[in-house]
Amino acid sequence: MGDLERLFDKAMFSIYERALSECGYKATLFRQMILQHGGLQTAKMLLHKPGLQYGFEALWEHGRLDLTMEALILKPPWNKLFSDEEKEIARKRLTLLCYNPDL
Repeated sequence: MGDLERLFDKAMFSIYERALSECGYKATLFRQMILQHGGLQTAKMLLHKPGLQYGFEALWEHGRLDLTMEALILKPPWNKLFSDEEKEIARKRLTLLCYNPDL
C-alpha cells in the first residue's frame, strides 16, 4: 500500500468520525468495511454497488453530502486513486441530490 492509499484510509475514517460527531450518524458498517478492506477498496466496492447507499441518504437528510465518500473521492489528491468511470459515478450520485461537488 502506498502513502496516498494510507492517507486515504485516514481520510475515510475522518469522514466517519465527522459524521458521528457533527450529525450523530454512526456508520458502523462503513467503519467495519474500512477496517476489513481498507479505505480504497471500501470506496471502490461501494461505488460499484447500484443505487444510493443508506449512509449517503442519511447524510443527505442531515444536509451533509460533503461528508460522503463520494464527495471525498472527487477531491485532490484522492481523485488520483480512482478511474474516470468511478469519479463519474460519484459525481452523478451527488448531483442527483443537487450537491455540486465542484464547489
